[in-house]
Order: sequence, then C-alpha cells, then structure tokens
Amino acid sequence: QVQLVESGGGLVQAGGSLRLSCAASGRSFSSFGMGWFRQAPGKEQEIVAAMSGSGAMIYYTDSVKGRFTVSRDNAKNTVYLQMNSLKPEDTAVYFCAAVLASHNYIGTTKADYNYWGQGTQVTVSS
Repeated sequence: QVQLVESGGGLVQAGGSLRLSCAASGRSFSSFGMGWFRQAPGKEQEIVAAMSGSGAMIYYTDSVKGRFTVSRDNAKNTVYLQMNSLKPEDTAVYFCAAVLASHNYIGTTKADYNYWGQGTQVTVSS
C-alpha cells in the first residue's frame, strides 16, 4: 500500500508558475512509476506527465511539453511537477498516481495506475 498526498496548488495569473509536490508513504518509492493527471470541470481526466521509478523514462502530453517538468526525489519519496508559463486552460484538479512496476515502466493512462492522491486545485486566471 502507498498513500499519496499532493500539495502546491493554488491561484496564479496566466504566465505564472507553480510547483506541485506529491509525497508518498511507505518504502521502495523507487519501485513505483508515477504519473500526474488533471481533470477540468466537465472534462475527462487526462494524463499530464509521467516518470518511471528509475527516472529514466519520462512522458508529457503534447499540451504541456516545454512548459511542465516532472521530477522525483526518491530519497524524499516525492514527485514534483514544475509548471511554468501557465495558461487558463491548465486550470484543473491535479492528481498524482502511482503503480508498482519495473524500474523503466511508464504508464500513460488511468488504468495503468492503482494508487491515487486526493488532488490539488490549480486555477490560472487570465
């Protein structure tokens, strides 16, 4: 079992930055592939970024490439999502997710993950 707690959301103006954190409980954090998802009102939940347990494999959805950066600190059991040049369309609840997998596994769909955080709201004003 692993518990995930997101933090770092908030209200920011367009063009601004936020850094989300997701702290995981338990051991062997490096054995977990991690993902960031978001869900905007009235829309389906979508993948934003993902990183393998080793950190060697990274995925970004097209709409955030060049603006968002996912990273992890396995010593702190934490994964981060640095979000720069934020746009109003980035407004959503952001969730982190985890899956116990091989070190270079990277999941890109909801079904790939079996542990979820409670979400943190990100609101970007125009």
